[in-house]
Amino acid sequence: MKAFSLSKEERILHRKDFIRRLPEDRKRVFPHFLIVLKPNNLGMTRLGLTVGKDKGIAVQRNRIKRILREFFRRSKNRLPPSRDIIIIVLRGANSLTYHQVAEELAPLLV
Repeated sequence: MKAFSLSKEERILHRKDFIRRLPEDRKRVFPHFLIVLKPNNLGMTRLGLTVGKDKGIAVQRNRIKRILREFFRRSKNRLPPSRDIIIIVLRGANSLTYHQVAEELAPLLV
């Protein structure tokens, strides 16, 4: 079951990793999310989430973060290897269900 877990090493937790800019960075815009794909030399895919306070009350922000972590956890073996994936939540995302999020982010999967 370790393959379906989300360890601390697979999360981006430090500000310097969020703001680090590289020429190889790729941005992808979806209706409710802005995705930044950054190469890393760690041999694993990591996830970083950003949800601003203007996206709803804490309960709504935490819910969308839980849904995004679940999507990452379930599909991390199909995501590009050795990448940092930073997901910036845009307006209207707090009302999405897991299936709507998975459908919207399906193009990320390899």
